[in-house]
Amino acid sequence: MATPNYSYEKRQRELAKKRKNEEKRQRKATPNRSDDPNAPAHDEPSEGAEGAAAEPGTTPPNA
Repeated sequence: MATPNYSYEKRQRELAKKRKNEEKRQRKATPNRSDDPNAPAHDEPSEGAEGAAAEPGTTPPNA
């Protein structure tokens, strides 16, 4: 039976961590980019009372 190559496994874990940190750094460098095309951008208002009232053809919420 072959013996496990621990140094290879350790190197692979280190490379995976490095890739993950690089991806995280890239995401932080471009905060407006979204991986999910259906997700709204951070600077867009969420749909709430303000968003519903701003849409044409809708009635404003009761105050």
